[in-house]
Amino acid sequence: MLFKDRHDAGCRLARALQVYRGQQPLVLAVPRGGVVVAAPIVAALAGEVDLIIPRKVGLPGNPELAVAAVAPNGTVLYNEPVMRSLNLLPADLKDLIGRELAEIKRRLEVYRGHESEPEITGRVVIVVDDGIATGLTIEAALQSVKQANPGRLVLAVPVAPPETVARLRPLVGDLICLATPAPFYAVGQFYEDFSQVSDDEVENILAKFKRAS
Repeated sequence: MLFKDRHDAGCRLARALQVYRGQQPLVLAVPRGGVVVAAPIVAALAGEVDLIIPRKVGLPGNPELAVAAVAPNGTVLYNEPVMRSLNLLPADLKDLIGRELAEIKRRLEVYRGHESEPEITGRVVIVVDDGIATGLTIEAALQSVKQANPGRLVLAVPVAPPETVARLRPLVGDLICLATPAPFYAVGQFYEDFSQVSDDEVENILAKFKRAS
């Protein structure tokens, strides 16, 4: 096991991100697990925390098969090899994408309430998750953040496959990934404790930093 738990992974990432302390970074965490990883990063860098919620678009009969990914602003990335193999066109996914966008909106309202989105333009923005597998959903998140013109876009994750890191690196100004093991089967295999994170835990972490600010 590489990491004891998500908090341990976040503490290690925080040390690797010290160069951004004093720059008032905006840390965008991918819930739920990414929020736990982000907490020690926000504390160590004296940053601001918010959420970015990308969603995988799966097929009704096979929801685990990602045919696309969508970000909160409507950015869609298609899994082109899968789309071709199934003879699917973007128009075929319109309803499925709409459903995932509605779920993103619902979850943001649960976590954020009536809080407005923080400013991204010109800022150091650090996108954090608890790990990456294929990278389709996190790529959708990164593309959506780039559209808001951050001053510097950083991706920080504890673990990801080497080929995924190589594909994502050109999309960001800085990519911090503590481990790139191979073979790579699932993010959870690299944690001693990868138990599910509850909505309450996410809300408590967000509330803690809102109070502190």
